[in-house]
Amino acid sequence: MRVSENHTFSFNSVVMSIILISSLFLAFLTGFFPSFLFVNVPQRIFSATSNLNEEEAPYSPSPPVNTSDSTEIKEGLVSSGSVQIKTATSKNIGGEKLDEELKRKGTEQVSIINKKVKKLKKIQARLAQVRSFIKEASKVRNSTSTHQDPDYVPQGSVYRNPNAFHRSYLEMEKMFKIFVYEEGEPPLFHNGPCKNIYTTEGRFIHEIEKGKYYRTHDADQAFVYFLPFSVAMMVKHLFKPSSRDTNSIRLSVMDYVQTISHKHPFWNKSMGFDHFMLSCHDWGPMTSSYVPQLFHNSIRVLCNANTSEGFNPAKDVSLPEINLITGEITGLLGGYSPSRRKILAFFAGHLHGHIRYLLLQQWKDKDQDVQVYEELPKGVSYYNKLRSSRFCLCPSGYEVASPRIVEAIFAECVPVLISDSYVPPFSDVLNWRSFSVQVDVKDIPNIKKILMGISQRQYLRMQRRVKLVQRHFVPNDPPKRFDVFHMTIHSVWLRRLNVQIQHQ
Repeated sequence: MRVSENHTFSFNSVVMSIILISSLFLAFLTGFFPSFLFVNVPQRIFSATSNLNEEEAPYSPSPPVNTSDSTEIKEGLVSSGSVQIKTATSKNIGGEKLDEELKRKGTEQVSIINKKVKKLKKIQARLAQVRSFIKEASKVRNSTSTHQDPDYVPQGSVYRNPNAFHRSYLEMEKMFKIFVYEEGEPPLFHNGPCKNIYTTEGRFIHEIEKGKYYRTHDADQAFVYFLPFSVAMMVKHLFKPSSRDTNSIRLSVMDYVQTISHKHPFWNKSMGFDHFMLSCHDWGPMTSSYVPQLFHNSIRVLCNANTSEGFNPAKDVSLPEINLITGEITGLLGGYSPSRRKILAFFAGHLHGHIRYLLLQQWKDKDQDVQVYEELPKGVSYYNKLRSSRFCLCPSGYEVASPRIVEAIFAECVPVLISDSYVPPFSDVLNWRSFSVQVDVKDIPNIKKILMGISQRQYLRMQRRVKLVQRHFVPNDPPKRFDVFHMTIHSVWLRRLNVQIQHQ
C-alpha cells in the first residue's frame, strides 16, 4: 500500500529527531560539553608551617604571604551528572533498528565512562590516603626524618618538617604520573632553551619529554596534565620587538588550550585545575593570563613568582632561575671555607630595575666590606668573588626572580634576598629563614649594619645550611633524586594533593 505524503513526512521527522537527540546525547557523554565545576575550600593537608622551630616565624616575602595553617588550597569538585539512556521508539521497522543501534552505542559509551570514573575514583582514594600519611608524618617533630632512604634523609632546620617532606617525596616517587599532551610542534612546543637564563624551563621540558620520570601515556592514569609550550621559545620566534606586538603569542596559547580541550576531555572535566604550565621567562605570568582558566585555576610553575602580579602560593609553584651560560654545571659548585671568606657582602651587575638602581646608588664603589660593582674590573673573576664572600646580595631586577640566588647557593655563600612580593622556590618545604637573609628594599642603606649584626656562630650555622640545601637546586643531567627537577615535580605534586576531582 502506498504511503501518503503526510505519513512520509511524519516518518522522516521521527528519524531526524532521533538522530539529533542521539548526537547530542553522545556528544555529552564524550565530553564535548564542559562539566559543571564546584569549588570548596578544605583544610590544607600539607602545612607549609610544619616547622620544627615554632618560635621562628617562617620566611615570608614582603608584603607577607599567608603561610599559616589556615592557608588552604581550593578543591575543584567536578560533577558530570548521572547518565541515563533514553531513546525514542517507533513502530516502523527502520525506527526499531535505529533504536537498537542507539542503545548499543549508548551502552558502549556508558561502559567507557564507568571505566574512566573507576580510574578517577582510584586516584582520588590514593591521594586521600597519602594526605592522611603526610598529616601523620607532620606530627613527628624530630630534626631528622624517620623514614629509611639509601640516598638521602632530610634533616635539620632547613626544612619546615623533615619527616613530612620525606614521606611526601617517597609517596610521590611511588605513584605520581604526568600526562604530556602530544599536540604542538617544536620549536614552540616540546622544546626549550637549555642554556642561558632560561635553563630551568628548557631542562624541565626536555626531561619530561624523555619520559624516564613520572610520565605516563595513559591519560586516564595521570594525576596531572602538562601543557608543553615554552614561553621563552614563543618570545624568540613569534615576538617582533619593532612592533611590540604580543598578539601572536596570545593566539598560540589560546589556540593550544582550545585544541587540547576539544580533542581530550581532561581540561573540561576539571576546568584546568589538574593542569600545569612551566615558564622561566619574565612574560610567563602575562602569557598565562591570555586563558583565564589557566591563570586562575591551573598550576603555574613560574620563575617570576610575584604575588603583586597574581602569583598564588596556594596553587602556583616558584621555580628557581638558573643561568647556565654553557649549559653545564661543571665548576660552579663549591666555595672557600668560612675562614677564607674575607668579603662581607658582594654584588656585581648592571642597572636592571629600581631595586638595583637603589643598591648601586647607595653602595657602588663605596665600601670594602660591602663590595658592589656595576662592572667588575678586568681580570677579576665573578665566581671567585662569590666564593670569597660571606653574604651574596641578590636584588630583584625588573622582575622579582634573580639567578643570583642560585649562584650564591652554588658558591656556598649565604644569599641576601632584596625584593618585594617574591615567593622563594620550594618555600612550602624549605625554611628560607634558616639559610638566607631578607632585606627590605627600604633597608638597603642599612645592609652593612644588618649583616654585621649576625654573629659568627649564627653565620656558620647558616653557611652549613646553604651547603645542605644546595642539592635541591642542582640541575643534574640526568636528574638525581632530590635535585631541582624532582623538587619542581614535588611542588606540583603538593598542589595536586589538595585538589579533588570527582565524577558524580
